[in-house]
Amino acid sequence: MKVLNIIKYIFTIIGAAMLIGTFFMYKNTSEFLENSIETQGVVVELLKTRSTSSSNNNTTHNDIMYKPLVQFTDSKGVQIEFSSSTSSNPPSYSVDEQVTVLYNPKSPNKAKIKSFFSIWGGITILGILGSVFFLTGGGIILYYIRKKNILEHLKLNGKRIETDFQNVTLNTSFAVNGVNPFVIVSQWKNPRTSKIHIFTSDNIWFDPTEFIKTDKITVLIDNENPKKYTVDLSFLPKLAK
Repeated sequence: MKVLNIIKYIFTIIGAAMLIGTFFMYKNTSEFLENSIETQGVVVELLKTRSTSSSNNNTTHNDIMYKPLVQFTDSKGVQIEFSSSTSSNPPSYSVDEQVTVLYNPKSPNKAKIKSFFSIWGGITILGILGSVFFLTGGGIILYYIRKKNILEHLKLNGKRIETDFQNVTLNTSFAVNGVNPFVIVSQWKNPRTSKIHIFTSDNIWFDPTEFIKTDKITVLIDNENPKKYTVDLSFLPKLAK
């Protein structure tokens, strides 16, 4: 649980930082486009770069990537060369290929090839990663806030019922560092509807089997909605931190 608490805040902070970075990158790019001049350039060379990747067997590979070195003449008649910020394999361009160039006359060395990925690629990738991190971390935080509010409501207004203990099982849908938590499963027949309700406890990070001395498990339910419930685990010892 301590690991999960750390992860949710780290993910949220990293995601927020990425999204802030995305905003400033978008602002800078928008300003660049507003002040840029369009001209024609030519690819004079394909520069080799190395990109590290991992395969399914955890083997690391150094892949060769290619990015174009572009030459153009600015409005003052000065010949400028710049390398694209993006690379690929196979190459996206070929030597002697004509390309459209955007540049700011005040800093022509920071020119860009006029293409979506050259201009917006980095922003798009950073924005997507930032959203994933932020929504993952923020979603976990909101989940626990909502869960805490439901628990407080049940403690004040919930109905205590005695349910039939079924078993202790692993929650295989969730893991931290490859470890699955345990859950206690019980069931109860609603006397008003004659329907069977299955209750699953919160995650338990030790095997609680030996501490269950009775075939009855107390559950707090919402009178209006039995799907809102919490399994009473107060009989279990606390896990040492």
